[in-house]
Amino acid sequence: MRRLLNCLFVAFFSLPFAVSAQQAPVQTPPLELPENADIRIIVDISGSMKANDPDNLRQPAVRLLARMLPEGSSAGVWTFGQYVNMLVPHDEVTDGWREQAVDRSGQINSVALRTNLGEALRVASDRYLSGSDDLDNTDFILLTDGKVDIASDADANEKERENILGPLLEALNSRGATIHTVALSEEADLALLESLAAETGGSYSLAPSAEALTRAFLKALNTAVPQQQIPIEGDGFKVDEGVEEFTALIFRADEEPAATRELGLISPDGTEATSESVPDGMRWVRETEYDLITVTAPAAGQWQIDGELGEGSRVTVVSDLRMVVSPVPPTFTANEPIAVRVAFFEDDQKIDNADFLGVIDVRLTLTSDDGRSGTKTLSGEEVPEDGVYTDDIPRLPDEGEYELDIVADGQTFSRRFSAVTRFVLPEGEEAAVAAEPVEALPEPEPGPAPEPAPEPAPEPEVAEQPVADNGPIDITQVEEADPEPSAEPEESAGLPFWTIATAGGLGVLVIAGAVFLVVRRKKAESGEEPPVIVPDEPGESEPESDEEIPLAVAEPDPEPEPEPEPEEEVTEEEIPVADATVDEPEPEPEPEPESESEPEPGQEDDALPDEEEEDEFGLEDFDLSEFDDLPDTDEEKGLLDDEDEPDKGKSN
Repeated sequence: MRRLLNCLFVAFFSLPFAVSAQQAPVQTPPLELPENADIRIIVDISGSMKANDPDNLRQPAVRLLARMLPEGSSAGVWTFGQYVNMLVPHDEVTDGWREQAVDRSGQINSVALRTNLGEALRVASDRYLSGSDDLDNTDFILLTDGKVDIASDADANEKERENILGPLLEALNSRGATIHTVALSEEADLALLESLAAETGGSYSLAPSAEALTRAFLKALNTAVPQQQIPIEGDGFKVDEGVEEFTALIFRADEEPAATRELGLISPDGTEATSESVPDGMRWVRETEYDLITVTAPAAGQWQIDGELGEGSRVTVVSDLRMVVSPVPPTFTANEPIAVRVAFFEDDQKIDNADFLGVIDVRLTLTSDDGRSGTKTLSGEEVPEDGVYTDDIPRLPDEGEYELDIVADGQTFSRRFSAVTRFVLPEGEEAAVAAEPVEALPEPEPGPAPEPAPEPAPEPEVAEQPVADNGPIDITQVEEADPEPSAEPEESAGLPFWTIATAGGLGVLVIAGAVFLVVRRKKAESGEEPPVIVPDEPGESEPESDEEIPLAVAEPDPEPEPEPEPEEEVTEEEIPVADATVDEPEPEPEPEPESESEPEPGQEDDALPDEEEEDEFGLEDFDLSEFDDLPDTDEEKGLLDDEDEPDKGKSN
């Protein structure tokens, strides 16, 4: 016992140090302008694509990526089936490269016989493309709808799959590559694609249909190369004088027919442009799923969109004034929270001027995949000295995918950043969170003191409230309300829970001991301990009481019991019972509690009529076994009936 106490003592006092080490702030590198990206697009052209992409929507999806890639980055496009083909050479992204990519996208088809996914990754990651082994700034966007298929031999295919997840993935990971995977239909090898993305820190998307392919591609591109945006408010957006060029990507609304779609863009001076009438300085591209409008040297002011905007529509800008946000991981957990860092740059210099930053309102919004959202302000009354707005997202109410939006609104300009991330709760944490309330309830039930403990049921409600009541994620509550319950288990590492449980158990034992002593004392005073044996040997002591006992136990509901009770013993002892209903008669009933303690659960149900049970609030929450020591003899049973009635009145 002494050793156990010593171990508990050491564990208890060493816990704070372990907790402080676990909660130590993560050191983040200084926020700087990102380097030029290197994007390598790999597209499946196997024969199965005829069924999964009958309209060949891979072509407009690839064209969108080519047009949206920032100038100055590097990119290339590969197609693969049994063999791998470089569709668009890997080179710097310029207007010439974009034209070539748009033109050659028409060669994407569904004629290949097999799906040689591993060879496609090997070719696209060849060292000669970048001149080194370093792929730290390289992102692969891989689209496929099938499984590894290099031969008719199933063993050969399985061996190749293992090689992809083994040596090949290890080599790409060691070189710093990031792989974003897009599965077209559930027929693809989803486990393989998820592993490639998870192991390299990339994003994974499942496009259930070809119509969803463009948005899935755009999500992967936005994760690989976040671009400067200006927010769309209502049906318009504000362009500031620092914008050199903007590109409006307007997706078609789901219910809007592509053939008869009408869309217009109105400049600040009231001039409206359409796909049929494009003024100088504007390029308008119309695809089945979207319209892409690029305006060079746009007029500053409010621009309006005349038409319906589909989900995912956005306006990207090219400007010397840039809002830079720290990378957002595709997934995060409570143990690895998201560290949000926001700063503003003009050309290559970070802005820390208090006059400039003092008029900027920076807000963070999280939107769940079911449409719930919550917003938090990052900019406070005081301007950060280093010009960097900081905040952390430690956890969210529910697992799932969330869209993160950061909007900076100055008096003369606005910028927007968007990303998609997924909050994952490890299996161990899920079990702990679910187990705590369950374990906490049964322990308090046995004793009267624990009865308030069942009320901790609100704890799960606290986690649900921000989800349902506060639009899902009032971020202030996510960090303040949720962390509190979750912090306790983390800080205590389980000690508080079992220590509380132990304390509750000791309390129950203390109460039980006190009751036992009281019972023993009452027995000693009354001097009638032998009756305890009476229920076991009914014929020896009191036959009459024996007859009444079965009546009280077996027939409590029908009210014939009062008849035997008033016969002799009740009439003789009525007066003394009335004089000392609380003090003296109670000790005598002690013998019967032993026999009654077992059937009491059933007796409670039988003794109380249905109507009374319904009227008695919280009956199910109380253990009536606490009152076992009330009646023993027939007289005392009569007292039970009398005392039960006032108790019911009290409960009511």
